[in-house]
Amino acid sequence: MAPQTLHPARRAALKLSFEFFPPKNEEMESQLLSTAETLKVYAPEFVSVTYGAGGSTKSRSIDTVRKLIAERGLTNTAAHLTCVGASCAEVDAVIEEFLAAGVTRFVALRGDAPGGAGVAYQPHPEGYANAAALVAALAKRGVRSISVSAYPEKHPESADVAADIDMLKRKVDNGATQALTQFFFDNDDFERYLNRVRAAGIDIPVIPGILPINNLTQVMKFAGLCGARVPQVLIDRLQPLDDLPEERFREATLIAAEQIVDLAHRGLSDFHLYTMNRAPLISAVCDLVQFQRMDAASPAA
Repeated sequence: MAPQTLHPARRAALKLSFEFFPPKNEEMESQLLSTAETLKVYAPEFVSVTYGAGGSTKSRSIDTVRKLIAERGLTNTAAHLTCVGASCAEVDAVIEEFLAAGVTRFVALRGDAPGGAGVAYQPHPEGYANAAALVAALAKRGVRSISVSAYPEKHPESADVAADIDMLKRKVDNGATQALTQFFFDNDDFERYLNRVRAAGIDIPVIPGILPINNLTQVMKFAGLCGARVPQVLIDRLQPLDDLPEERFREATLIAAEQIVDLAHRGLSDFHLYTMNRAPLISAVCDLVQFQRMDAASPAA
């Protein structure tokens, strides 16, 4: 099976970005750099590297960003940045480190409370109050590409979607240039959210975050923590294949490709893929959708 075909002109307009997380050891670093090299063939608009709450992965994040820029030629690497658990001076110092490493793009996030899910967020007494304030700090330094988060199914700590959209507007007013969404699996949820964003007068690009399902159990657990929903229809498609890795891989590829193609038919052209630092499933999805490649191995249209 294959997802619904896209018109060649629509397919040619599709753009990609990829998200990585900083590796914990040398073996994981080797895997990440190999994954980045493999995915370069899709000419991503940018790639991004996550940053732990309170700077818990600061040195690894900065090191990963440097290597992606210097060793893999990904000069469009965006650095994630959070403000939780740190003073303004500490965050400013990290910004300067990233700028010195050649970073021109940032993903500005508040960050999760150090205590984890269920723990109320408290701004650092000498820190930036929220992501909107962090965006303003980056814009003040002349950063012109600032991505922020968006939540089609509501941030788990927000009172409602309206509060989420109000915060997004504050980020945009302070200089945010695009939004990357939390992963979701129901495109109707995204479309409803996008309609509300546009009705609120927010006109920056809102890029859907796509998470191909490498491990259903893991994704369901992660979704529960961040307020996302895994539709039962997807669970029913994948659960019977738990002990059939090849069939599960093909089905997971198809599910993600179907989601992207449907969003493209709804007018979306940019997609942010959460890679989990692994290339095979991401590559399979991109090839099934027929994203353009820069090598001779590009699938036939």
